[in-house]
Amino acid sequence: MKRAKKYQEAAKLVDASKIYTVEEAAALVKKTSTTKFDATIDVSFALNVNPAHADQLIRGTITLPHGNGKTKKVLALTGGKQEDAKAAGADFVGGKELIEKIQRENWFDYDVIVCTPDMMGELGKMGRLLGPKGLMPNPKTGTVSPDIANAITEIKKGKIAYRVDKDGNLNICIARASFTEEKIAENLNVICEAIAKARPSTVKGVYIKNAVIHTTMGPGVKFTFASRS
Repeated sequence: MKRAKKYQEAAKLVDASKIYTVEEAAALVKKTSTTKFDATIDVSFALNVNPAHADQLIRGTITLPHGNGKTKKVLALTGGKQEDAKAAGADFVGGKELIEKIQRENWFDYDVIVCTPDMMGELGKMGRLLGPKGLMPNPKTGTVSPDIANAITEIKKGKIAYRVDKDGNLNICIARASFTEEKIAENLNVICEAIAKARPSTVKGVYIKNAVIHTTMGPGVKFTFASRS
């Protein structure tokens, strides 16, 4: 596969035979950005898990200390706490009328749906529509909550959801290339700690097979961390 000239130049900065520390990787990944725009920085993990087993389906949410540079549009669905949702910064607020709008118009001009428990009866009927898009609210990810204002506030502050794919891989956006090295490292450490703690008790041997940080269209930088095993 022939790579672009900018990519080739960036790749020269990375020692493919070396596994960097978190701090080294955070500093290096900024230098490997090859785009004119403010590239995203993603971390990818290859995990020794089988998501077909419920106890090995690695998923959860975490609030990054510095956010990831992405502003999420939040749709809040609630019967009686609409003013609370608006005050917390939701981009769209409503009740059953907005659920009907989604069904009628295939309306998806938002990134996250947050709702109060009373709305799940109606939303539950839309699993086939919202599920494949990753938009179905779930108590496990904090998107179904009686305290809808707090749920929205956490998302706006940088709370993100992650979920392993069918092959045992995780890819998570954690920063932008414009972030300082320190902020990238702090976000990366928080993610690494969360993934390490999520290790299923049934996994034997190596849990994290590979960990790489990379920018949009940039080369991967392999790294390690203290709790990796």
